[in-house]
Amino acid sequence: MPHLQFEINKKISDSQKMRFIKFATNKFSEIMKTGTAHIAISLREIGKNNISLGRANEGESVCLMNLDIRKGRSKEQITKLVRTYIDSIQENFGIKISNQYVTITEHSGEDFQLYEGCLKNYKIGDDPLG
Repeated sequence: MPHLQFEINKKISDSQKMRFIKFATNKFSEIMKTGTAHIAISLREIGKNNISLGRANEGESVCLMNLDIRKGRSKEQITKLVRTYIDSIQENFGIKISNQYVTITEHSGEDFQLYEGCLKNYKIGDDPLG
């Protein structure tokens, strides 16, 4: 159950949020070869001065991403996902590529809990809730 967290210090419309969440969900499923029902996304609008990235100029918009995913993905999958999200943030929200930062945290399946129980470890093409 990935938890994909995006913090942005810029106001964005509800329609932009919904489009991005749908895009992020579908791209994760496509790139990581898994279903969509277990994907959790947090998209937070943070006050302009509430987050910082050292290489961003004062007053510029920033996006910090924390992607908690199950272990077992290839380096190529992770790199493709990161670049896809960074490009999309720039395209959809106008945040420069250099003003984005991504942290990847990998967990075993049992670290992800739903009411029904924990997820299994990742396998290509899996659908953890199916």
